[in-house]
Amino acid sequence: MTSAVKSTLPEEARRVTCEALQDTLVDLVGLSLIGKQAHWNIVGPRFRSIHLQLDEVVSTARTYADTVAERSAALGVPPDGRPETVAHGFTLPAPKDGWVRDSDAVQVMVESLEAAIGRLRERIDATEKSDLVTQDLLIAITAELEKQRWMFDAENFPREG
Repeated sequence: MTSAVKSTLPEEARRVTCEALQDTLVDLVGLSLIGKQAHWNIVGPRFRSIHLQLDEVVSTARTYADTVAERSAALGVPPDGRPETVAHGFTLPAPKDGWVRDSDAVQVMVESLEAAIGRLRERIDATEKSDLVTQDLLIAITAELEKQRWMFDAENFPREG
């Protein structure tokens, strides 16, 4: 099927841009699932504060996932957030199954957010020539995820060992 929405971008720019958006969508949906998995299973003395902080990450990831998907649709490429697509493309660190110690939840969130931020920075570079509007969106997402990573990393202080 041809695109239901005509893109304002030339075809190659649209391809690069929408690939970056799709990969970001997968990371954000996955990040929201990681956050909820840890949220539901966290145990330990810092349960309440981290439990609430995990909800902030989930809310951020879900809000930006919607924005990213809508940007892709606006450019004429249908976003794909189906479970099998997310499962196939998702590579961020995630908590193990079962109960998650509060310190382990913090560590996995720091690692997941760092990985997502690294991938976003690559996409920021990739969209520099293809679409500055999308690049601006990716920059905003990166800034928010860096703030979330900082807040989780601060939970690790003083570092053990």
